Amino acid sequence: MAPTLNHPAGVTFVDDGHGTVHVDAATYYGGGEAFTRSRTYSHSHIHGYIPKRTPLFEEDTHMRARRMSHDEKSVTGPRRFLIDVEETIRVVLEQEDTDGDFQISITDAGPKMMALGTATSNGFKTFDVRGTYMLSNLLQELALARDHGRKRIVLDEARLSENPVDRLSRMIKNSFWHSLTRRIDGDGLEIITADPKNRTGRVQPRIYVPHGEPAMAEYYRKVAREKPHMNLDVQVLPPKPDDAIFVKSLNSKPGLLALAMNEVDDGKGGRTLKGIPFIVPGARFNELYNWDSYFISLGLLVDGQVTMAKGMVDHFIFEIKHYGKILNGSRSYYLCRTQPPFLTDMALQIYNQLDRSDVESNRQWLKRAIQAAIKEYHTIWVAEPRIDPKTGLSRYRPDGLGIPPETEATHFTHILEPYAEKHGISVLEFSEKYNNGVLKEPALDEYFLHDRAVRESGHDTTYRFEKRCANLGTIDLQALLYKYEVDIGTAIREVFDDELELEEEFDLAPFPPSVEAYRNPYRERSTSRSQNSDEWFERADHRSEMIDKYLWNENKKLYFDYDTVLEKQSLYESVTAFWALWAGCASEEQCWKLVSQSLKKFEVLGGLVSGTEESRGKISLDRPNRQWDYPYAWPPHQIMTWVGLERYGYLEDAQRLSYRFLYMMTTAFVDFNGVVPEKFDAVKLSHLVDAEYGNQGLDFKMVPREGFGWMNSAYQVGLSFLTTHMRRAVATCTSPEVLFGSSANLENAVAQAAHAATDPLGLAMESLDIASVPA
Repeated sequence: MAPTLNHPAGVTFVDDGHGTVHVDAATYYGGGEAFTRSRTYSHSHIHGYIPKRTPLFEEDTHMRARRMSHDEKSVTGPRRFLIDVEETIRVVLEQEDTDGDFQISITDAGPKMMALGTATSNGFKTFDVRGTYMLSNLLQELALARDHGRKRIVLDEARLSENPVDRLSRMIKNSFWHSLTRRIDGDGLEIITADPKNRTGRVQPRIYVPHGEPAMAEYYRKVAREKPHMNLDVQVLPPKPDDAIFVKSLNSKPGLLALAMNEVDDGKGGRTLKGIPFIVPGARFNELYNWDSYFISLGLLVDGQVTMAKGMVDHFIFEIKHYGKILNGSRSYYLCRTQPPFLTDMALQIYNQLDRSDVESNRQWLKRAIQAAIKEYHTIWVAEPRIDPKTGLSRYRPDGLGIPPETEATHFTHILEPYAEKHGISVLEFSEKYNNGVLKEPALDEYFLHDRAVRESGHDTTYRFEKRCANLGTIDLQALLYKYEVDIGTAIREVFDDELELEEEFDLAPFPPSVEAYRNPYRERSTSRSQNSDEWFERADHRSEMIDKYLWNENKKLYFDYDTVLEKQSLYESVTAFWALWAGCASEEQCWKLVSQSLKKFEVLGGLVSGTEESRGKISLDRPNRQWDYPYAWPPHQIMTWVGLERYGYLEDAQRLSYRFLYMMTTAFVDFNGVVPEKFDAVKLSHLVDAEYGNQGLDFKMVPREGFGWMNSAYQVGLSFLTTHMRRAVATCTSPEVLFGSSANLENAVAQAAHAATDPLGLAMESLDIASVPA
């Protein structure tokens, strides 16, 4: 029977209709409860009369007839249910959540059917809610109602059967972005100082304030005094905070790095500081990240949150000014590392959507962003050690000492064990002595040089970069810097009348790059002259020539990374080759060859994999899978390729690829209680990934709260590529092979069939490795 209704006897709830059904939870559940005296239906069941007995699962006597076309239908309007929130949560979990994870998914073995009392009958008559999707939505709605303090609700059936594409897109726009929002100030510190990656055993909240911001330092000291329960430690960084020795000294006392703030009225006639809000990726990543923020901003722009995206650029401008670069993340252990550069495109996209009522203010904001990008370009990306003067190619090559402290405790055990055995000590003891410089191991220094470079690349980790990343001029980085050069030149010409003064003083990198030019200690200063568009377009043209010379492989019709030490291409096939299309540095002929000859190497049922299976190589216990290799698919690779293909006129290919990825996302959302993970296995169409750190975004109870930053964006951006027909098809979870026909990438379809079936339940059970139970 339906879960018990514990409301006052003799009353009936007023069905107010809610207005629009598909609104955010605060609007839907934010009102109070309303009821009147009942004039109809017996309430005897509350006092013992049970009109329907509880079904006993898997006994024939309880089986209910299938609903048929001639069944009774509502003639008074859409169906609504009268629900006791806590009791129904208890019954749903007890009956349907057979694996005890507080989620309803296709791997649960419950009956997938529950009777709910209808609102029009005051709960006396019932109607069956059936299937994983509707029951998981029921659990989610109950959790949201509980959040808003509701004991009883009138719930529209339409919220349980809502089109999954509309539901997910709505949740991202109205809920997920809000849940991922952080602010660094007195009100937001307690949430964001929590760091799941801190494994020092010391959990004291700590914030590092940059040198030259005395008002900010005093503000945080005041917060520490006013909130003694936080035990907040406020530290001021030295003028050069990214010195490798200094950064290593902070490993035992990690902390949050201060970000940009606005001066506001304190409501008492004075002024105070307030943090600018931003979006974090989610899960264990509870701080501002570099390239995550770019992709997050694309989703924010689709959802009309221009101010939020603009604030994230303000933080990047602040980081470049005070920390010397856009940081990998806003924690102390990231001070030496940056990540793939996207600032110029991010700033220009936001600038184009700013309110046109204040043109000059918008222009000044873009000026600050472009000035910061120019500083980052000259002092980081075309400065040593990241640039290779001989080829002119830039590399991921950050400074740093010792073992990266933010990794999981056992992450490097297999690397460190041979060295510990060599010295006859434990791995822990060796780690401490190596980090402190007591033991010297040049080969290990080289290993961690490349490991830090992998992390700076954002692709941590992949066999593509194993033990060589710091030597590689990668196609993705060259494409991004080409875009920087074109964007800066375009902004100077179109917005700043072909003349831009730089206000901060720093060294300008030599151009054109050469060993001799970089060996010469003389450097032109940034304030010695104004910038014009011609020099930036010349830099872009030169980089395009170097990309063609060193990275394009005519025989293989693909771009490859170039090893600047071995002086040859590294023949790992990476989907980042298509970033050249996003940047616009490929010729029309190169684009045609990429699309016609190479795209099929990466396209699988669920979209684009990071690299080919052949390049990854065989996987074994001694050579485990890496999360940025085949068969995994990530939002950045999808979005960059979609946009690149559209740019060159291959819209149908972009639509097909976006459909594949959104199909994979939607089926996971439908089958697994609304999950939106960090990444997918695109061959098995599974979010149950066990490579390295596993998957993020899965650990929630009853209702997904955040999704995952760039996956949220991939959905919102991907929907903008789909036709109306495609959107309807993905809402019904129509397989890409059905929608596009067997001729669409037949070779890949056959290859995938050899690896795995496409039945979602079978794949989920396989991933869970459930053994058969003996009789």
